Amino acid sequence: MPITKPHVVILASPGLGLLIPILELGRRLAQLNLQVTVFAAATDSSDRISQQIDSQDTDLVEVVVLPPVEISGLVPPNAILPAKILAIMHESLPLLRSAFSAMTTCPKALIVDVFGIDALAIANEFEMLKYVFVASNARLFSISVYAAEVDREVLEEHVNQQQPLKIPGCSPLRFEDTLEPLKDPNGPAFHGFVGLAMAAATSDGVLINTWEDLEPTTLRALRDSKLLGGTFKAPIYPIGPVSRPTGSSISENRILKWLDDQPTESVIYVSFGSGGTLSAKQTIELAWGLELSQQRFIWVIRPPSESDASGLFFSSGKKSSSFQDYLPEGFLTRTQKVGLVVPMWAPQSEILEHSSVGGFLSHCGWNSVVESITNEVAIIGWPLYAEQKMNATMLTEEMGVAVKSKELACQSIVGREEIERMVRKVLVDKESHGLKKKVKELKFSGEKALSNGGSSYDSLSKVAGRVSGRNE
Repeated sequence: MPITKPHVVILASPGLGLLIPILELGRRLAQLNLQVTVFAAATDSSDRISQQIDSQDTDLVEVVVLPPVEISGLVPPNAILPAKILAIMHESLPLLRSAFSAMTTCPKALIVDVFGIDALAIANEFEMLKYVFVASNARLFSISVYAAEVDREVLEEHVNQQQPLKIPGCSPLRFEDTLEPLKDPNGPAFHGFVGLAMAAATSDGVLINTWEDLEPTTLRALRDSKLLGGTFKAPIYPIGPVSRPTGSSISENRILKWLDDQPTESVIYVSFGSGGTLSAKQTIELAWGLELSQQRFIWVIRPPSESDASGLFFSSGKKSSSFQDYLPEGFLTRTQKVGLVVPMWAPQSEILEHSSVGGFLSHCGWNSVVESITNEVAIIGWPLYAEQKMNATMLTEEMGVAVKSKELACQSIVGREEIERMVRKVLVDKESHGLKKKVKELKFSGEKALSNGGSSYDSLSKVAGRVSGRNE
């Protein structure tokens, strides 16, 4: 059947953290009268991608999972996670080019995430509009823009002397929150990071999963010709909050049934994203901390990893039958009336939406942050990798919707007493009232941004208008 609407293709990098917001972005564009196809790059362990797509409403969006590619000879086994994802995306480019060549009518626009910027060259080949989608926040993107233009001496001072990185118009980036690519200005990870900003500057616009009221200062700096906007000329489109909507297909899930029996805002939800892991010793301390808090909990647990906090990012997500082996003896028996331990995966958006959930112990990946805010749930920040330390600082010090432990600063073990303290602070102590008040305000501002005539609604409408040939 010939395509009659303007056609937009979105290229998604591996990992549910990018696929989930991209699917939602695709649905919103489809609701603005565009034909949308999502091409999802895959690894050898791609069954989680298929499961996620199956759970989504694909009536509006066509989803194509690209064949897995092999990167074992391209990056060393100990390469950091971004390097592995970039290698997968590079090897997937011929597949995308072939898909475009086979289409009867060429798409009007290509949208890529931050790992797919090399695909913008393909958009040029086919004379398409090209956009970059930042599934994280404006703060992360502003650092990329600044790093692309700043003197190397400034970066070296930040790394070697551990001085804050002063970004024009934005809050300084403290060394303890710095990003891995910045630690080696001569390394491939750094070149990939600044390459994002340089490629995005040549695009027709940057879509960011944030909204005007959430990051007003950073967005202003990106647009101000006297600040970051002096060198970065592409339009900035805040279109958030972009998060996965809850679905009715899992309404009978046993976790949700358990939540139905718990008091309002009495449960702490514990999860470290789609691939985050803890060490064996930290897993034990977390278990003891939850038990000592005497609060209700749902804990999504994974096998410990001693060397890689993102060790399960590319895993299949299959449940482990032996999780009891890395919990304190008798823990499950002692907590069976107040806690629920779930191997590997849980329906996060549905859990956070439930009225019984009052807090979220999170790795502070941006998807989880957005889902927590939009469901009015305060956060315990437990960052593991990528930009999560920076996110945790934003949430605690700038937005006031989270608490975090100082013990995480040097990757030390967070003790059970500290975990107990944080859980109680979010759920039952006096401080919980201020956290809940602030997160409620941010939830309301996000809803307002997405409403018809709101700032994020108007931003995405402008993109759709340009793709459709309308002057907006």
